[in-house]
Amino acid sequence: MNILVTGGCGFIGSNLVRYLRRVRPEWKLVNLDTLTYAGNLENLIDLESDPGHVFVRGDIGDREFVEKLLREHAIDSVMHLAAESHVDRSILGPEVFVQTNVLGTQRLLEASRQQGVKRFLMVSTDEVYGSLGPTGAFTETSPLQPSSPYSASKTSSDLLALAWHHTFGLDVVVTRCSNNYGRYQFPEKLIPLMVVNALHDKPLPVYGDGANVRDWLHVEDHCQALLLALEKGRAGEVYNIGGGAERKNIEIVKAILSLLGKPESLIKFVKDRPGHDRRYAIDPSKIKAELGWTPAHTFEQGLDETVRWYVDNREWWQRVMSGAYRDYFDSQYSTRLQVMG
Repeated sequence: MNILVTGGCGFIGSNLVRYLRRVRPEWKLVNLDTLTYAGNLENLIDLESDPGHVFVRGDIGDREFVEKLLREHAIDSVMHLAAESHVDRSILGPEVFVQTNVLGTQRLLEASRQQGVKRFLMVSTDEVYGSLGPTGAFTETSPLQPSSPYSASKTSSDLLALAWHHTFGLDVVVTRCSNNYGRYQFPEKLIPLMVVNALHDKPLPVYGDGANVRDWLHVEDHCQALLLALEKGRAGEVYNIGGGAERKNIEIVKAILSLLGKPESLIKFVKDRPGHDRRYAIDPSKIKAELGWTPAHTFEQGLDETVRWYVDNREWWQRVMSGAYRDYFDSQYSTRLQVMG
């Protein structure tokens, strides 16, 4: 089996590539990534000499290039993770989100159709559903109500993928996950950002009152679900993937400080983000019942492992934050923003 993984050098993508090499060693993985600030080839340095992993630098929006890539590597299936994925960045500059997430996905879908790809897995987010009240959870039939440029672009991507199935017969499966956490996550997202700031004894900026709720999913549990969706999911279906670990942001921040032995006086409440969704929660009943998936990590276990990884791998996040981005990080995120993902 020859698999194209787009965005395979990013947070979820690199964890997915490593997971697939471990559990499906007979597969050939072609990793297509543009290596933007959040895509880091060092995330996969251990696979540098692995003949089952081929890295290609390129843009999903270049249809001719993608068609050639699919043809030359005889790609059977596409796992599409490449995306601009940062809500705050989408508010500051939405155009690139439309360019990559919408137009890029459309061109990748069409290239896949033209080259006879057997399955196209569209990896999406629970943010397409918008915000929940204090009770209930998103199901696959919940209305799509995106509230940021990022989530609107992902909603468009999902609908395009499903349209390519219903209109053109491309075998498409869509997954929508809750907030991922784990190793190799770029330090602009909530958990690694809080860890990095706390290690530097810098303020930990928390939006609003800190009571926004997210459902947390360990990235390795997500990878397992993606493989099941690729191999066993029904064409034209959507599968929600949630960790069953709802937590308020302020609870996460306090837990990180406790694990690091840092004082809660580092917490700094800042002005809320425009259009900030109050609560997300995923109902994963469908993927559990149909595909037999269940998360292996408790949140407490996963958070402890994740925080220890960032403590033990300072060189990694210092390198990815080096240069021009460090100036941006110091001026924007360390003092003003708390990023949600």
